[in-house]
Amino acid sequence: MSRFTATTLRCALRHFETAWLFTRSDLKTTIFPVMIFTTVVSPRHNPLDLSCALCWLWFHLFQFNASNQSYSAHEDILNKPWRPVPSGRISVKDSRALRWGLMVICLGFSSLFSLDVVITSGVYTVFLIMHDDFHLSHHPIFKNLCSAGGYVTNELGSSLILSRESSLDRTSIKALFCSALVILLTIHAQDFADVNGDRRSGRRTPPIVALEGSRIYMLCALPLFSFALASFWSLGPFSTVLFVSMGSWVGIRYFLFRDEICDQSNYRLYNIWLMGVHLLPANVHFRALAW
Repeated sequence: MSRFTATTLRCALRHFETAWLFTRSDLKTTIFPVMIFTTVVSPRHNPLDLSCALCWLWFHLFQFNASNQSYSAHEDILNKPWRPVPSGRISVKDSRALRWGLMVICLGFSSLFSLDVVITSGVYTVFLIMHDDFHLSHHPIFKNLCSAGGYVTNELGSSLILSRESSLDRTSIKALFCSALVILLTIHAQDFADVNGDRRSGRRTPPIVALEGSRIYMLCALPLFSFALASFWSLGPFSTVLFVSMGSWVGIRYFLFRDEICDQSNYRLYNIWLMGVHLLPANVHFRALAW
């Protein structure tokens, strides 16, 4: 292998690693739940289309993180120092330039499928701009609204690609509505472990604005949402008890275990519960949770 080839290979591997580090922490928060949702609601499961949906989702997640992490570098020094910007792998300026380049790539990739996917990609970018450039991420309510909008557009775009349809069926629309509601009202679960960095950046997240109230809210909201969703999707008695118990345990942990390490574990458990939320529509198509 020539010196030029070896240098090129090392450079390419470094770029791939940087891209991975941008998106690493969101595999559990976005990639897994969204792909579970997409697989469950789609009537088709072609491996090639599934791979395309996964690539589409990852590139949009990469776009979001390149933008978001260019604004959060000062708080990531405390919360996530291994990310590309705080670790010095890429500058803030280059990260923001990368973000706009990824926007073009995402729109171009979406054009390979349908106009609906292109529109979905464009709407996703609008939510991203509002979240980062208009600093709505600093507001406890508008941050959740942007998060819910971005999350649902991820689910919609991936589902349109996998289903190869111009629109979704009634079950998929109901599932999107449930997902949007859950994200809107519970996604601040991610903020408890990041209080120190968020306070440093001037963000007003629920755990900062109402420390005790936000804990009590999680204690009550997760079991109530679990029961409501189990009823909405007509789960069987065993599945209902299992799902409600899972939501209740996560809510109890948020209330009882409050240090940063525990909150990181709480958020991982929340994401497992969130994957369960996205699995529930399977009961309509397959009656998989009727027992």
